[in-house]
Amino acid sequence: MSLSTIARRLCCSRPSPTNQLSVVLARMYSTEAATDTSAKRYKYPEVYDPYGPMPPPSEKVVGLADRIAALPPEEIKQIAPALLLRLNQPAPQAISGQGFSLGSQGGAGAGAAKSEEKKAEKTVFDVKLEKFEAAAKIKIIKEIRTFTDLGLKEAKELVEKAPVILKQSLTKEEAEAIIAKIKTAGGVAVME
Repeated sequence: MSLSTIARRLCCSRPSPTNQLSVVLARMYSTEAATDTSAKRYKYPEVYDPYGPMPPPSEKVVGLADRIAALPPEEIKQIAPALLLRLNQPAPQAISGQGFSLGSQGGAGAGAAKSEEKKAEKTVFDVKLEKFEAAAKIKIIKEIRTFTDLGLKEAKELVEKAPVILKQSLTKEEAEAIIAKIKTAGGVAVME
């Protein structure tokens, strides 16, 4: 039974006009309170600026912006390093894109970049489980649990997803050791 049903029954059971509950309910369900226009309403500005109003830029700044906009693109690229040097600020650090795949971004430049990348000596490797014998599934699950922090259920699900990457960011020696262990357990793993 809802609270409003209980309140109505109480109001109806006592027909006295001075019942406080009936007065409260009458005010709650009355349309007069909804039409009250004396309440102040906040008027939002047309353009919301979370940082508050800022003074307009000075003539010097406007002139400088115009001069920068008129420069050729080659010179615009030189502005940031020159300002960093002049203001004695350190150069921003490059953000590593390792581990992110942005898909194939084709073009002639992409092929050349990939060939240069292959020439560089690789220092970080991933171990990938390619396939395994069905009879050796339990042995492989146990072996995977030795070099990962996975539970039995997670290791089983990982093995069943083969081909799947088992461990990432390993040195060449660590990766070769894991591959040898999986091979003795009856699986086929590769280094990527």
